[in-house]
Amino acid sequence: MKALQIGEPFSSGLIEKAKPVPGQGEVLLKMLYVGFCGTDLTTFRGANAMVQFPRIPGHEISAVVEAAGPGVPEKFRPGMKVTVMPYTSCGHCASCRRGRPNACENNETLGVQRDGAMQEYLCMPWEKLIPCEGLDDRYIALIEPMCIGFHAVSRGRVAAGDTVMVIGCGMVGLGAVVAALERGASVIAADMDDEKLALARSLGASYTYNTLSQEWDVPTPDVVIEAVGAVPTYRLAIDRVAFTGRVVCIGYAKSEVPLNTGFFVKKELDIMGSRNAEPQDFEAVTEYLRRAGNAPDGFISDIIEPEGAQQALNAWHEAPGKVYRILVRWSTES
Repeated sequence: MKALQIGEPFSSGLIEKAKPVPGQGEVLLKMLYVGFCGTDLTTFRGANAMVQFPRIPGHEISAVVEAAGPGVPEKFRPGMKVTVMPYTSCGHCASCRRGRPNACENNETLGVQRDGAMQEYLCMPWEKLIPCEGLDDRYIALIEPMCIGFHAVSRGRVAAGDTVMVIGCGMVGLGAVVAALERGASVIAADMDDEKLALARSLGASYTYNTLSQEWDVPTPDVVIEAVGAVPTYRLAIDRVAFTGRVVCIGYAKSEVPLNTGFFVKKELDIMGSRNAEPQDFEAVTEYLRRAGNAPDGFISDIIEPEGAQQALNAWHEAPGKVYRILVRWSTES
């Protein structure tokens, strides 16, 4: 079978692998679409410290059950559409003991610490599968990145009547926009790209704020979700959140972030991280897409064949701000 491998920075290509066989409790999945995310771009650039080369990327999965090994519940029948929770949990670290395996100290995410889903077939434990019957094959591959934003909104305890500012309207940020709206909050979308802000407004954001060109003329947010990972956006979150507000950090800053810690105390802020997602986040996104009938226009930037991955990654590297998700089509059977 074919697999897409990043052999070294800025170099990817197809390799041949043996088709896997499902073992005890495993399901053999046939990939339909797999999304390229920002983590994969960072890996392609050689800038992901968690990745060792060569690496098969990919953890945003749309797949169909091909076969099941022994010990798999009957509901996971051949032909069933699924997505995958791509994280592992050790079961004994502090996070796991507290019932938060999404933040497992020893987590290994598909395509990062271990080989991922950019291949024709993949075996996964049945417990990691999320049924997605009734959804378009393409949109199933959008569930995992949207879950990251949904989980951040949950961490921020967003409730009806809150004003929520989401900084960064990429795919994860748009997931947070949708999740906050689903909870009855009013949303401020903040970004430096007017096209992304327009997409956020089309989803239902009440306000948009261009961080490069616009004076601050929007309501003070009760909750700020930082989905960029940059010094200016971390500072913006702390500066603009309301007194006694909540700040949820998704973005990984690539350098140290000097902050006015006096605001932590003066405003009595709740500042928290948000990592990966939980099963209920996957279920919430799946239900949202099912009710919506489809994903909003613009979520999918391009659909390519595996043979076009090198060209697509090169282009994304040159213009990273204009891409939401690139989907790699592995099969048209569904």
